Amino acid sequence: MPRQRRKKPEAAASKARPASPRSTRPRRRGRAAGAGEPEAEADQPAPRRPVSGGSLPGSARPHSPRRSRKPRAQNGVRVEVLTQSFLRRRFQGLGCLLEQLRDKVHLLRRRQLSVRTTVGLGIFVGVMHWIHLSILFENDRHFSHLSSLEREMTFRTEMGLYYSYFKTIIQAPSFLEGLWTIMNDRLTEYPLVINTVKRFHLYPEVILAFWYRTFVGITNVFGIETKTCWNVTRVQPLSEVQSCEGVGDPACFYVGVIFILNGVMMSMFFIYGACLSGTHFGGLITVLCYFFNHGEATRVMWTPPLRESFSYPFLVLQMCILTLILRLSHSSGRYYIALCLSNVAFMLPWQFAQFILFTQIASLFPMYVVGYIEPNKFKKIIYMNMISVLLCFVLMFGNSLYLSSYYSSSLLMTWVIILKRNNIQRLGVSELNFWLIQCFGWFCGTIILKFLTSKILGVSDHIRLSDLIAARILRFTDFDTLIYTCAPEFGFMEKATPVRYIRTLLLPLVMMITYFILKKTFRDVLCVLCTNTYQRKQLLENGELIFHTLQLLAFTALAILIMRLKLFLTPHMCVMASLICSRRLFGWLFYRVRFENVIFGLLTVMSIQGFVNLRGQWSILGEFNNLPQEELIEWISSSTRADAVFAGAMPTMASVKLSTLRPIVNHPHYEDADLRARTKIVYGVYSRKSAKEVRDKLLQLHVNYYILEEAWCVVRTKPGCSMLEIWDLEDPSNAANPPLCSTLLQDARPYFTVVFQNSMYRVLKVA
Repeated sequence: MPRQRRKKPEAAASKARPASPRSTRPRRRGRAAGAGEPEAEADQPAPRRPVSGGSLPGSARPHSPRRSRKPRAQNGVRVEVLTQSFLRRRFQGLGCLLEQLRDKVHLLRRRQLSVRTTVGLGIFVGVMHWIHLSILFENDRHFSHLSSLEREMTFRTEMGLYYSYFKTIIQAPSFLEGLWTIMNDRLTEYPLVINTVKRFHLYPEVILAFWYRTFVGITNVFGIETKTCWNVTRVQPLSEVQSCEGVGDPACFYVGVIFILNGVMMSMFFIYGACLSGTHFGGLITVLCYFFNHGEATRVMWTPPLRESFSYPFLVLQMCILTLILRLSHSSGRYYIALCLSNVAFMLPWQFAQFILFTQIASLFPMYVVGYIEPNKFKKIIYMNMISVLLCFVLMFGNSLYLSSYYSSSLLMTWVIILKRNNIQRLGVSELNFWLIQCFGWFCGTIILKFLTSKILGVSDHIRLSDLIAARILRFTDFDTLIYTCAPEFGFMEKATPVRYIRTLLLPLVMMITYFILKKTFRDVLCVLCTNTYQRKQLLENGELIFHTLQLLAFTALAILIMRLKLFLTPHMCVMASLICSRRLFGWLFYRVRFENVIFGLLTVMSIQGFVNLRGQWSILGEFNNLPQEELIEWISSSTRADAVFAGAMPTMASVKLSTLRPIVNHPHYEDADLRARTKIVYGVYSRKSAKEVRDKLLQLHVNYYILEEAWCVVRTKPGCSMLEIWDLEDPSNAANPPLCSTLLQDARPYFTVVFQNSMYRVLKVA
């Protein structure tokens, strides 16, 4: 749809904000490009002046001994020459000591400057990413000119469901009353009462609502204006609406905090890349690779309220801390506490986070077996992970999912193997067999423990990421898995994705780095197996490189099976790309070719396609407009009772619950078994069942109104993924009957009555 022009009135235009941050972007990029040049010089120690031979230390000038005024006093001259040579040697040694001290002082200064520069550049790239996200989001939806209702409608599917709880808390008389309301919710799965904080991982909304209420309360006390409102004239037949802009508007505050958090994430990426590679150029390459592959790395600019938007930045922090722990020989206890807290912050907002941490344990355990991690250090890492699981279990009101996951089972099995390792070693097996026994026992034990805990705790009926992966591999399909896998984001990785990686040189660069790391690893492991005198210290020095390589392989497998998980693969590839600056891996290259020439040449080639990708994102211009849904919501708000119960497609139900506060019986959060059973009953309208059978089951759910969408009767995202095809697979006994949806569109009587209709929606009253 062409973008509609919305004009602010002249009075409001005078209050408009200053120029768009895009106007300053070229200037900021110029500073960013130049900021890295002095760093290359700062990282290299200044050449030391030779102190032996003819050169003197410090700033002393060469001079000859002073001539005697009495040429006949030969003995006095000889004594004077000997004295001066003795003093010169003494002062020359003192000069050497002073020069060494001066070099150490300069080195300390350079290190301090390096830390300051790293933090400064990290803040700069974080601000740039925040501005970048804000511009893309505004360009796509014209968010600043939308009314409150339109802004709520932009949060479709799960996003609208999450935002509705934020809205409930800020509109309650007090914060505690709002929190009690969402912890005793009767609107989401009527007539059930559920704790939505426990079910939907709503700690981000609770924290943001508290911040918003505090912020608005303080600004109201001091009389500070936090938003500007104006009337926006829309193209006919749309009526004029009021639009408010500023941090005082709930939707702007909510989205703004998410973008700031992801700006901080970019700062952490810079520090992460610089830490892993040992140079600021590594952080620069990580950030630029992320920007050049931005469309493959994140979707926060299109879907801000999703759980990954809150959770993933803390995974970046967690992996950066883990890298420091693996690198340092003696890690402080503060690092392990930070690791535990970052684990908690990563797991609390997102139910899939535990599976990602499981892949992390699966990467660390073989390293421990081979000897890439010190046993004591590995024990501390496992203990911190176990503590973080228990903390999440308590903070989520005893949510049994934290105890029945592959992650918790792998931690328990790892702990058992650590305790029994000496007993296994007494069997007298060879080194290779010793490794295989531990890995095989860990793998089988983790699977067995997972299924035992699931059965004991009664949570085997929840759909997890592992279930979707198993359905992909085993080609297993049923109604529930098809609802997931028919969505494009849960499909296999599209073939165009690797092509886009190749065009920006990200994939070739990471493959080359991975090859050298695996080659080095193979040589190290072979030396351990062949000779018992091999220095284990060399294995410990390469621990973080092996960890990141194994984690890359795990993320690659996940992204191939489920396209949505590119959000883990692409950023990790950007971090791995920073290792092109590592002198441990490519020192042999930098002895032959100038380091700066290699890096800037690489960045130049990458930027050719990278800037094309950025321009493609900046060129996206649109404006949100959904008149049929707006008419539906306004009709529901004005023509139905406050306790009227609605059912329909999951994305639409989230919008109905958010904007009308009417009770609903199903919603987009599809992981729970009871919710899946309810949704299956509701979606019976799109099957070939009889109208009476569907009506009777809807009445059992206390449904008063059913929202029928004609598009759902015929939509087909790919072969085998239309609602009729899914139902024919699930209910073959009715495959010969006509589609119920088509029958209801022609005549809904006698079991349903049409009470509202427009171009997209029909509201059927259940008779």
